[in-house]
Amino acid sequence: MLHSTVTSTLILSLSLLSAASPIPWLAARGTSVTEAQILKFAPSSNSCANPPAEGECATAKTAAKYASQSFQTYKVSSKAEQAAILSLMAFESDDFKYNKNHFPGTPGQGTRNMQSPAFNKKYASSIPALSSKIAQVANDPAALLDLLRDNETYDFGSGAWFLTTQCSANVRSALQTGSESGWQQYISDCVGTSVTDERKAYWEKAVDALGVKV
Repeated sequence: MLHSTVTSTLILSLSLLSAASPIPWLAARGTSVTEAQILKFAPSSNSCANPPAEGECATAKTAAKYASQSFQTYKVSSKAEQAAILSLMAFESDDFKYNKNHFPGTPGQGTRNMQSPAFNKKYASSIPALSSKIAQVANDPAALLDLLRDNETYDFGSGAWFLTTQCSANVRSALQTGSESGWQQYISDCVGTSVTDERKAYWEKAVDALGVKV
């Protein structure tokens, strides 16, 4: 009886503490990101006035909503992984102004992390709601991309999908440490591109914004 009372009291105390001020290790494993956090590393996403590509721009508010949704869907609760995904998307889309490759204009390359047509086909095929439409656009990379771009859930979900399905366990483990070497391994070994100062700057700001601790 005493044990039961002490346990109940402890649980109640933790619940009250969590509600008033989130316990650090719990907050560090959540799936939500905020508009304010995104603005810290993608400041020009504060507005979509005069967008460079009609119909492609998304604000930080929209990015926060759908990125958070994607982290929940694909169970990405590590803030270090979230920072890597968000910084990649912000870099590739120029602060979420684009969701289709314009330079040089590779047909079918896009979504917020600018996936290649091959990965977009894999991604689209993994979404049950698109199963009846895939066959119609299977040989048209641009049309398949449009299926993904036309739905913000899919458009912003590609980064989390890619990490959780295309990156190795070793890459994810290294990335979860929050270290620069772990991030570099993600960029070079999984994303398959070069680490640059500009990419690093986005990542460093995202790490800071999300409160990633090494």
